[in-house]
Amino acid sequence: MRMLMVGAGGIGGYFGARLLEKGEDVTFLVREGRKKKIEEEGLRVNSRHGDLHLQPALLTKTMQAEPFDIILLSTKAYQLEQAIEDIRPFVGEETMILPLLNGIAHVEQLISAFGEEAVIGGLCFIETTIAEDGSIVQTSPIHQLVYGERGGERTDRIDKLKMHFDGTKAEFVLSEDIDQDMWHKYMFITAMSGITSLMESPIGPIRKLPSGQSAIQSLLEELEAVMMAIDAPIKKGIAAIQLDKVNSMDDSMKSSMQRDMEKSQGIEADHLQGHLIEKAQQADVPVPVLETVYTKLKLYEENNNRKK
Repeated sequence: MRMLMVGAGGIGGYFGARLLEKGEDVTFLVREGRKKKIEEEGLRVNSRHGDLHLQPALLTKTMQAEPFDIILLSTKAYQLEQAIEDIRPFVGEETMILPLLNGIAHVEQLISAFGEEAVIGGLCFIETTIAEDGSIVQTSPIHQLVYGERGGERTDRIDKLKMHFDGTKAEFVLSEDIDQDMWHKYMFITAMSGITSLMESPIGPIRKLPSGQSAIQSLLEELEAVMMAIDAPIKKGIAAIQLDKVNSMDDSMKSSMQRDMEKSQGIEADHLQGHLIEKAQQADVPVPVLETVYTKLKLYEENNNRKK
């Protein structure tokens, strides 16, 4: 199975490297600068699950190649529109598109671009960053990629994909209800990224304060209320389940959005918090904590844009 990994950053680079380590046919679609760097120094992964130094096959959007069997997307939401155009030459009639983005709005964008049948469901749980030397640093015990048909069917193509994913030195999980998994991840990442970015703090100090604990709980309950109002496929009582998860995390845990803000980089405010505010307004569900978070994020974006 020919696999195209869009990008060789923290997520795509890590999971692509693990698949290469197993012996799978993986190519990375990268920018010219990243291509030159990897060609000169290789793709390096420093991980608690084992380090890697590989010399992968590389493509840029101007190069030619036959359509791939599966394309894995791990871009940021604000990069998706360009990524869709970049991968068009490599998409054939049988190509599967597996998105690993946070949120849910990207699914409709991909369906609009490539058709209902092409897009399967996916998400991942992993903590990675790119070091100054360009290597991928993976520090968390969790390195999980979850995938499946969006309707929950066990199709021939999913069985084939499972065969190629199984045995990789990362956790590839075939889900029977990927739609629900994606919405649950959406709720969790929206709350975590929102609360840590709003407070400019790791999760530990926030939740130790009674007011911080209350803010986290209120935000999760607002998100659950919106998702229930729009008939999202979420489990009843998921806010309480996710609050327990937040309270079980390491005190030093920061969201990737918070880390991006600390580096004055772009963030996914509209894709995550903004999308749910739109849904809340349509369903007439009050979300004061979510709106406070979103205001903070939009002010950051305005100030960051002025500095450029």
